[in-house]
Amino acid sequence: MKSTRRRWLMMAWVSAAWGLALTGCSTKKILNYRIDSEYHVTDPQFARTMNSLLGPSIISGNKIQTLRNGDEIFPAMLDAIRGAKSTITFETYIYWKGDTGKTFTDALSERAKSGVRVHVLIDWLGSAKIERGFFKQMKEAGVDVRTYHPFYFYDINSFQQIDHRTHRKILVTDGRVGFTGGVGIADEWTGHAQGPGHWRDNHYRIEGPAVAQLQAVFLDNWMQTTGQVLNGADYFPELPPAGEEFAQVFKSSAQGGSESMQLMFLLSLAAAEKTVRIESAYFVPDALTKRELIAARRRGVEVEIIVPGSKIDEKIVRRASRATWGPMLKEGVRIYEYQPTMFHCKLMIVDGEWVSLGSSNFDNRSFRLNDEANLNVLNGPFAREQVRMFEQDKEKAHEINYTAWLKRPLREKILEHTSSLLAWEL
Repeated sequence: MKSTRRRWLMMAWVSAAWGLALTGCSTKKILNYRIDSEYHVTDPQFARTMNSLLGPSIISGNKIQTLRNGDEIFPAMLDAIRGAKSTITFETYIYWKGDTGKTFTDALSERAKSGVRVHVLIDWLGSAKIERGFFKQMKEAGVDVRTYHPFYFYDINSFQQIDHRTHRKILVTDGRVGFTGGVGIADEWTGHAQGPGHWRDNHYRIEGPAVAQLQAVFLDNWMQTTGQVLNGADYFPELPPAGEEFAQVFKSSAQGGSESMQLMFLLSLAAAEKTVRIESAYFVPDALTKRELIAARRRGVEVEIIVPGSKIDEKIVRRASRATWGPMLKEGVRIYEYQPTMFHCKLMIVDGEWVSLGSSNFDNRSFRLNDEANLNVLNGPFAREQVRMFEQDKEKAHEINYTAWLKRPLREKILEHTSSLLAWEL
């Protein structure tokens, strides 16, 4: 989720900073990956490729529970926080004022007062709407709470980092139970997507060895921000098998080769044989991503994508997205706009076997600017559960075909084209 006013300010600050530093605005090289379709997602070579090229390893023994919307997500997260005995690590982009923010602040503060070591990392830009009293309350309770890449006008490093945000959503309690997905800490996620004021989203509860990978992703930004290395059995306990899923927690960072997130998606698309199903809150594919989606269609793969409809928090993103649809629709990619409320899900399912879910959208910001974290799962039953959920979402969405896309009003075409020129920053 994003703030238009903040983003425009951010863009102006970045340009001014580079001008003052006399460094100019460098053009970031876009890698033009070319990936042959040589194996499918259930071929052992696919897992070996993911392990070797991207890492960490896809490991067995995990139990992953799907949580839909705030009515399921927030109680599960709060139960884990309130039940923590030794440590809590929590990283998020959105943390806003309101009842939800207050409830989480109270729960984290109570655990810290009880002697639990609580570490909270909140993105500076994403927390623009936070109640400042939340920070005060947590700090007074003993929570070690920090902001990621705070901005200071007097610090040139702030200008250089302001466009690099943590978009990750990570909660780990006692090193044993983890959560990740798309949800932010705000009242917009409450309820069960029953109306415009209650957003549609997914989050996931994890047990098993993959929790240690999720904890390591949290430490990636925590160490960068604080210099503290959290270690030992309270953070990384022995984790026996908890379920049947093979899983991998995969991260990307603008400071560590962020194109790796896009590479993961492209490898997945290239391995598709039958179906690709995508849900994305902000779907603004670049030329490379469009090429791979079209290549999948030309191999006979059924490609379906669900995106937000008119009820979206960022109109400019929807316009920029729609500007890209023509070539994909012409090739038979099917695109649906979700109707009841803001659609914030981030999910890809390939051939009913391989799933990638988490914080990353299909846009340049997720691929090249943000710090992101996705949970990748190789398990047929889990994937088919996500397919059923996808089909339920599709029932509440309106399909946009190629003819309808061509016939949209001239004013919309102009606005969409203009918005697409800002695609890098969206």
